[in-house]
Amino acid sequence: MAAALADAKSKVKDWAEKHRHAVLYDDENSILLDVASGRTVQLPWRDFKAFEEKVHPETKDAYLVVLFEDGHQIALVDPGGVAFEPSTVNTGPLRDLPPVACLKDFQTLKQRVDHYLHAHQEEAPPKECLDLIMICIAILDGARAMGFDVGDLEGELDKSLRELERRTSK
Repeated sequence: MAAALADAKSKVKDWAEKHRHAVLYDDENSILLDVASGRTVQLPWRDFKAFEEKVHPETKDAYLVVLFEDGHQIALVDPGGVAFEPSTVNTGPLRDLPPVACLKDFQTLKQRVDHYLHAHQEEAPPKECLDLIMICIAILDGARAMGFDVGDLEGELDKSLRELERRTSK
């Protein structure tokens, strides 16, 4: 297991070096910086189980998946950065929820929500707006489960949800 752990650490370091626009890695402290979001997560190497090198079927780009004993996994992907499984613990099952997401996905969906809520204030927000908020909740729950600090993003999303409720309860 020690050899597999050393190999995984080396692969993460090498991947990050080749994809500095997506992920930075502090090897000494085992911290990944997701460049798109500016957020960090510490890799729990003590809970390391396995890793896989994969190739995306469409883009043919290489990516890494690191698996941990508790069943969580982190993928290093380009574009995207640090990817993880969204959590439906607070939302229940969601249609259109991808199996893997990153904080960049959250940012993209949150921009769509904000567009519906603020660019078209004279119109009722479409049902899709609530669906997007629910997916955003699942992404943030998955990010938090991996160790990302997303409290401020949750606060922003809560404001959007309250605005949606205010606009649809008229």
